[in-house]
Amino acid sequence: MADLTDAEIDAALERGRIAQQTEPRAASARYDRKSGRIIVELTNGCTFAFPPHMAQGLETAKDDELASVEILGAGYGLHWEALDADLSVPGLLAGLFGTRAYMARRAGQATSPAKAAAARANGAKGGRPRKQA
Repeated sequence: MADLTDAEIDAALERGRIAQQTEPRAASARYDRKSGRIIVELTNGCTFAFPPHMAQGLETAKDDELASVEILGAGYGLHWEALDADLSVPGLLAGLFGTRAYMARRAGQATSPAKAAAARANGAKGGRPRKQA
């Protein structure tokens, strides 16, 4: 039984080493007041930037609050203590700026000429049909 446990521990350590080399992690993070963006330097040499108003918990934050960003979990997360906000670095890189519910609300706020035209056309027809019970 002890050999099995040692093998499992060795396998887990190896998975951790591979993850550290391949998964995106933050080496540093800062708020750039001039551009109005959070700048994240990754351990692989790439740089990622995003406007804070897109991220859950940062929408109405002041510059001084945004500047107090910390890196968590070996670079897998960003944290703002004063805002009680946490964001996942892999999630940000995948375009996830909050929880599933937050992202769904953000998607509903999207505007485009096509969406506006469709809303006008639907309104001209009397709006959305009532649901049948």
